[in-house]
Amino acid sequence: MNTGSAQERLLSEQRAYYSALAPDYLDQLLDLPGGAESAEALDAFRPAGSVLELACGPGTWTPQLLRHAGDVTAVDASPDMLAIAASRVPDGAQVRFVEADLFAWEPDRRYDVVFMGCWLSHVPARRFESFWSLVTTALAPQGRVFFVDDHYRTPEELVEGPASSTIQRRIPDGTAYRIVKVPYEPAQLERRLRELGWDITVTPTAGPFFWGAGNRAGES
Repeated sequence: MNTGSAQERLLSEQRAYYSALAPDYLDQLLDLPGGAESAEALDAFRPAGSVLELACGPGTWTPQLLRHAGDVTAVDASPDMLAIAASRVPDGAQVRFVEADLFAWEPDRRYDVVFMGCWLSHVPARRFESFWSLVTTALAPQGRVFFVDDHYRTPEELVEGPASSTIQRRIPDGTAYRIVKVPYEPAQLERRLRELGWDITVTPTAGPFFWGAGNRAGES
């Protein structure tokens, strides 16, 4: 089997899953232990200036970014998610919504902050390095990064076993989709980012969430 083609099929199924889930997604994961703690950490980080939000989904985090940001560019592959996100921001907010596949998209400008909410764990391990190259391209000099994520996977989802990052999730009508969910441990993720030249501290919460904050090494 062609590994590249298999991964493209998996990523296509992942995009289909989130489009199908859009009406029911909203803030559901933030109800898990550690969700509120992660939101408080983002406020303390104060994502000011021009902010790029990668995989914005239904706008779970976009209004919080707007508390500090001068403007936000919110990118997502799902038009359904983007429509919900647009409906949740205040009238007159400086937000540009962009429909794009993040594995093919190239930023048209640079940003003071790049933010990711529950997205990094959906990036296949083989694309980890190239994805962070995208983040580098998107950041202005002295730019900062903040991400929130989780390692939440139920036993029923582990259809290929706990060692696999491919899991199966269902939407409310019962339809099953395969998606990527890499179960990062904070210390492991922090080490890997340092190997790529990032100075990012990854902080665990009492629940499945963790957050990371920092910048390129030597730019603090």
